[in-house]
Amino acid sequence: MITRAVPVPDNESSIYYAGWPVAIAAFVGVMTSFAPIVPYTFSLFLNPLHAAFGWQREAMSGTFGLAAITVALVSPGIGGLLDRFAPRRIILPSIVVFAIALASLSRLSSNLHRFYLTYFVLGLVANGTAQFAYTRTILTWFRKHRGFALALILTGSGTGSIVIPPITQWVIEHHGWRDAYLTLGGIALLGLPLTALLVRNRPVQIQDFDESLISGATVGKALKSAPFWILAIIIMLSAFSENGLVTNMAAILTEHGITASAAALALSVRGGSGIIGRLCTGFLIDRFPPQRIQTCILLLSAVGTLILAFAGRASVALFGSALLGIGLGSEADVAPYLLAQYFGRKHFSVLYGLTWTAYAVGGATGPMMVGHLYDRAGSYLPSFIVGLACVAFAAAIISLFLRRDPIRPAGYSEDLTLAKVSLEE
Repeated sequence: MITRAVPVPDNESSIYYAGWPVAIAAFVGVMTSFAPIVPYTFSLFLNPLHAAFGWQREAMSGTFGLAAITVALVSPGIGGLLDRFAPRRIILPSIVVFAIALASLSRLSSNLHRFYLTYFVLGLVANGTAQFAYTRTILTWFRKHRGFALALILTGSGTGSIVIPPITQWVIEHHGWRDAYLTLGGIALLGLPLTALLVRNRPVQIQDFDESLISGATVGKALKSAPFWILAIIIMLSAFSENGLVTNMAAILTEHGITASAAALALSVRGGSGIIGRLCTGFLIDRFPPQRIQTCILLLSAVGTLILAFAGRASVALFGSALLGIGLGSEADVAPYLLAQYFGRKHFSVLYGLTWTAYAVGGATGPMMVGHLYDRAGSYLPSFIVGLACVAFAAAIISLFLRRDPIRPAGYSEDLTLAKVSLEE
C-alpha cells in the first residue's frame, strides 16, 4: 500500500471526472471477458463438436459446469486478493491466461479430458477478467452515481454478447469451429491495453477519505445475517435459470425450427436488451429502493424464459430474448450495490466473491440439468424451459424478503485507524 494525498475532483456529474475513463476501460474489459464470451458462445459449438467427435450434450455441458464450479471455489480467494492488491495485478495476468486457454481449444482432439481441463483453466481466471474484478475499483471512484457506474461496466457484458455470438457463428460457418476458437482468443485480448493504462483505485486525500472504504461488517458477521443469504439464494436461483437456458439457447431454438443465424441473432438481442435494462437499472437504483427493482427485473426474466419455452417462430424468439435480456442479470447489477449498502466495503470483494460462489453453483447445475434432461428425452421439451422460468419466479418472490432500509449487522466496523493509508493504485 502506498500513502498518497492526491487531489481528485469529486464532481461525478462532470464528463471530466477522472472516474469516467476508469469506468470506460472497465466496460471494454468486461465486454471481452469470460462473462460474454463463454456463456454466449458455448451453445454455438455444441453441434460442431458433436459432429466432429460424437460427444453427448450432457458430457459437453459438464465442461461448462466444471468451469462454474471452479469459479465458485476460487472467487472468494480472488476477492481477498482484490481487497489487498492493485486490481491490475490480478486482472492483467488473468486476461492473458484466459485468451491463451480459449485459443488452445482450436487444437482439440477427440480426448474429452482435454476439453474439461481447458474449461477448468477458464474457470480459474474467469472472475479475474469479468465485472467481479472491476467492481471494487468502480466503488472507490463513485458514490453519487455508483449505481449508474456499476451498470455501465456491466453493459460491457451485454455489448459483448451482441457482437461476439454473430462473429463466432460467421467464423464457424465460413472457416470452421477451430478458427472460431482462435478468433475468441484474439477478442479476449482486446481489453488488455485500456486496463493496463487506466484501471486503478481512486487516490484519496486524507481529509476527504470515504470512511465506508475501510469500514464494514466482518466476513463472519455478514455470513450470520439474513440479507447476505437471501442475496446468495436469489443469485443461485437466477444463475441456474440463466445459464441453464443461455448455454443451450441456440440449440433449443434451432430444434424448434428456427435457423442457426436467427438463433445467434436471438442471443445478440438478449445482450442488446440487457444493455438497455442494465442502464435503466443503474439509473433507477440510485433513486429508488434497489430491492424492489430487483424483484421487477427478475419477474421480467421469468416471463421471457416462459415465452422462449414455446418459441416456434423467429419473431417470438426475438421478443422472448428481449424480455429475458432486460430482466436477466439482476444478481450482477443489484447485488454489489446492496452488498456495499448493507455491509460496507472493508471486506466487499470477499463477500462479493462468496456471492459469486452461489452464482457458480447455480450456473454449474443449470446447464448440467438441461443437458441431462436432453440426453434422456432426446430433445428439448418445453417443460424443461418452463421449469427454468419457475426457478426465476421463485427468485423474484424471495427478493421480497430483502429489507428496504440499509442495515448494519453486529460487527460492523467503524475503525478508522487506516485512514492515513489510501487505496493502492
